[in-house]
Amino acid sequence: MKRRVLIIPCSGIGKAYGSVGREAAYQVVEELRPDVTETVCLSLLTMGDADAHAQVRESPTITIDGCPTACAKVNVEAAGGKPAAEFRVFDVYRAHRELKVRSVSDLGENGLAMAHILAEEIAAKVDELKDEG
Repeated sequence: MKRRVLIIPCSGIGKAYGSVGREAAYQVVEELRPDVTETVCLSLLTMGDADAHAQVRESPTITIDGCPTACAKVNVEAAGGKPAAEFRVFDVYRAHRELKVRSVSDLGENGLAMAHILAEEIAAKVDELKDEG
């Protein structure tokens, strides 16, 4: 696969699970799969940025949502893209209830652990998409 997989987390400003999703996205893009992934700012999609819209239409895209509103997924679809995979932070919490996030501005050890679990799941999906492409 020559195109990079886009990882688009929700903005989730003021929401702890949004912060976990963003942290997971950064872990994938910067540490786990830096050569095959990149991110696009969600606000560019919502503002109608032509380049951002083209990217989600032309590249495999993974969305990460921190709440049921699913802003990342909804905005990728509104831009003409179709997520290749969708992740919800709450699903990770549901599987690991012992990992309670400390706060929005300080995820704490447990929040960072939750982000890492999510990042590993996303990295595995990136590998699948790469193998398919």
